[in-house]
Amino acid sequence: MQGLSRRSLFAACLACGGAHMGLSATPVQAQGQAQSGWSPPPSAQRCPSRFGAADRRGYMNLLDDAKRKAAAAMIQEGKTIELGRRLEATMPFFGTRRFDQHLKRTFMNPEPNTRGSNEEIVISEIGQVGTQLDAFPHQTIGDEIYNCVKFDSIATRGGFREMGVDGIGTVFTRGVMFDIAALKGVRTLPINYEITVADLEGAAQRQEVKIERADAVIINTGWGVHWGADNAQYVRGCPGIGIAAAEWIIRQEPVLIGSDNWPVEVAPNPDRNASLPVHQIALVVHGVHLLENMKLDELAERRLYRFAFMMQPLKIAGGTGSTVAPTALF
Repeated sequence: MQGLSRRSLFAACLACGGAHMGLSATPVQAQGQAQSGWSPPPSAQRCPSRFGAADRRGYMNLLDDAKRKAAAAMIQEGKTIELGRRLEATMPFFGTRRFDQHLKRTFMNPEPNTRGSNEEIVISEIGQVGTQLDAFPHQTIGDEIYNCVKFDSIATRGGFREMGVDGIGTVFTRGVMFDIAALKGVRTLPINYEITVADLEGAAQRQEVKIERADAVIINTGWGVHWGADNAQYVRGCPGIGIAAAEWIIRQEPVLIGSDNWPVEVAPNPDRNASLPVHQIALVVHGVHLLENMKLDELAERRLYRFAFMMQPLKIAGGTGSTVAPTALF
């Protein structure tokens, strides 16, 4: 295999895309930068956060009027690309998560203008299905949420008293996408492929982009090709950023990290003793939101790597997350 280029190795190992192209392959793991033996830092090392012991917003504190104004200036053509998935029963789901929509035919009003009306009843875990934003209470390290807040101290039957998704507000900032699938010359990265710092740096150089403070950082793995087409494959595992890559991104101060897979990070993690560690690193240790199940195919086809990014979570009081419909504007 030493005679093959890195790109050739990936072309020969399409693992996930192979299901759509009549190919089969063996998953490939990134070499050299995978971290093993990771464990969450103790409370004394991660708290208080850089924003103070009373902080509940994390890196969203970095998003200010100047950043929003700069993002607005990026809109030159007045065009948009939707980055959210449709909510429907054919989506991929985990465990008991569901989305059931039932048409509710109401009545024909008696007035001469014959106004009829229709509604629907939706039975769903609305915070954790479809394209979704994770709020800080979604994940813990032991019994602690972001900034070492004890889970039980803010949890109520009706939601969390602090750090609920309803407090995030409108996110309008610069978006930057790293197209790792394109970097490797494949439709989709292989299942379980760990995106490394070297991959991110390679994409940055190829695309001539860099992360700026308070950006929304988006990772295209190509894994979205399975959405609604092979849901079992989609949720079986996925390529995504590893621990080192997540820490590299967070050092550059983004307000969120998003991807076209279901956990943003590689799953399962190469370190079998670590269960979705990037969730803990981003949400609990640092206070950086995660945006999952994005629709990035059109963005990738257009090679649109910089854009204005807009997203508004639902005002679910004390919610652990929200279905969202983010948009790229350019």
